[in-house]
Amino acid sequence: MGSLVYSVEDDENIATIIRLTLIKQGFDVKTFGDGESFLAAFEKKKPALILLDMMLPGIQGKEILQLIRQDKSNDSIHIIVVSAKSLTSDKVIALDLGADDYIIKPFELSELVSRVNAHIRRSEKNEDIFEYSSFRLDRSTGEIYDQGKLLELTATEFVILSTLLLHSGKLVSREELIHAFLGSKVDVSPESKALDMHIRSLRKKLGGDDKRLVSIYGGGYKIV
Repeated sequence: MGSLVYSVEDDENIATIIRLTLIKQGFDVKTFGDGESFLAAFEKKKPALILLDMMLPGIQGKEILQLIRQDKSNDSIHIIVVSAKSLTSDKVIALDLGADDYIIKPFELSELVSRVNAHIRRSEKNEDIFEYSSFRLDRSTGEIYDQGKLLELTATEFVILSTLLLHSGKLVSREELIHAFLGSKVDVSPESKALDMHIRSLRKKLGGDDKRLVSIYGGGYKIV
């Protein structure tokens, strides 16, 4: 199954056409008739791309765009607005709110497929880039930026911080972090002071007594 695509469209006929067309292209497509059901699914699993109608029952497409783009961890998700509104001002508003593209209804199916394929290709090219909070992780170069500034990290510090970032704010146990930089086959106690030393160094490089690197007593660490 191909990349996951969410289609938010209240017109059942258009929703069906979009779903069947993209499934034939190899995509895994989930459709939603309103913003509320979409947001509930989005919280559980995030897609590679969203096709978003602006005029929906209940919460509107404009509000959905704002909610998604408020969270920097969603920056890699491509959003194509599919709308009957054809004024330039409507396009500008959607793009300013964070949409990546805009398709006007009625549309040619070939155009829809072409636009979706183009955005999925861009997404796949950027799979080595991961962003969370103020951090930008480039796994291809082994670099991490904080608020646009390159962090001067040791190899071990990079492994620890990247592991924490890739968990997107979730708790990472001490044992998992130790195995990340020493290897899973190394038999080291989770209470090893080696990890504490690296965490102290990381905190200094993140701005002194940095409160974004949170310690959970008896549990591990997380980035908030």
